Amino acid sequence: MPPDRTGVEIIYDGECPLCASYVAMLRLREAVGTVRLIDARSGAPEVAEMLALGHDLDAGMILRQGGVVFHGDAAMHRLAVLTAPRGIFNGLVRLMFADPRRARRLYPWLVRGRGLLLRVLGRQRIADDRRIFARQRE
Repeated sequence: MPPDRTGVEIIYDGECPLCASYVAMLRLREAVGTVRLIDARSGAPEVAEMLALGHDLDAGMILRQGGVVFHGDAAMHRLAVLTAPRGIFNGLVRLMFADPRRARRLYPWLVRGRGLLLRVLGRQRIADDRRIFARQRE
């Protein structure tokens, strides 16, 4: 089946170095076309929309493709199958997350690691970051 080239949106934690590095290293454009990276702390309307739909951005990133929303392990799985398999990083991502059951088992460990990293760096969880909600009211 040919790749869906309608593009994707990825909502991720821009203050998490692991999250930011991950989305920067993915090779998606050649598979899906336009890739829109949205920092969950930016106060962007898409962030407010996902929060209103009940998605916990501290529990996982969001991928939206063709109007379909993937959250957490489902987003990682989808990214793994969409990512061009070239390079060590992308090959490793594909190996770890292309199987949805494996993604479901591994993803909670990534979330825990992100939480620990944020604490070590002295950064707040997204839900506790009042700047997001202040920007949304502006």
